[in-house]
Amino acid sequence: MKKQFARILSAVLALSLLLSLCLTASAAQEGDLLARIKEKGYIVIATEGDWAPWTYHDESNTLMGFDVELGKKLAEYIGVEARFEETNWDAILAGVDSGRFDIACNGVSVTPARSEKYDFSVPYVYSKTVLVVRGDNDTIHSLEDLKGKKTANTISSIFAGIAESYGASVVGVEALVDTIQQVLQGRVDATMNSRMTINDYLKEHPDSNLKIVDETAGDIVAVPVRKGEDAASLLAVINEAIESMRADGTLSELSKRYFDGLDVTEE
Repeated sequence: MKKQFARILSAVLALSLLLSLCLTASAAQEGDLLARIKEKGYIVIATEGDWAPWTYHDESNTLMGFDVELGKKLAEYIGVEARFEETNWDAILAGVDSGRFDIACNGVSVTPARSEKYDFSVPYVYSKTVLVVRGDNDTIHSLEDLKGKKTANTISSIFAGIAESYGASVVGVEALVDTIQQVLQGRVDATMNSRMTINDYLKEHPDSNLKIVDETAGDIVAVPVRKGEDAASLLAVINEAIESMRADGTLSELSKRYFDGLDVTEE
């Protein structure tokens, strides 16, 4: 009789534990995105991993860069672990949209079209886009000269959009190294990219046969999240974190460390 009672009690306790776990999981599912991130203990951050100095691998293959440091600081502010998932540029915003990634830290510029689909944090970088050609190119001196020319860029990037707006046709590539090679080999006439990225490349490759011939007005870089109430509290805490880092000098310090002494975090 005692053994039978013990078996029944054990079964009841097991059922109670299972019910408790189900209720906990259900509560987590019912919470908003920030609540779910805190529940699981980590935030998933999309990044390319091959776009220095924003996000890249050092000699020991460690992921690092300005946006990697920013992502870690955001996670720390929320109180969770930062988990980076590397992917190509064209999959980043789509992954945020689908829920594969919670946010992206990858030098994402804010545009009217993107703002219709995603909510953005307060800006954390004010960037300029430069026009780059091979050193011996004497046909392109300004953005207006791009009409009828070919540029190399990731198709959905702001850089491709700018080139197309000036009449260029864009050859799609996946990484910065592919972009540079297309220009150096003469397969395209030019490329457009972040001034900080090109400055970093020229610093690392001083003998590279490239030159900057023009630049656009500045654009702003921010953290994208899915649009809607589900991500509203996450966006609010990200804004708090960025403003806190701006106030205590962390943003400025990171900028100077990764962008060759430049502070690009203030307008």
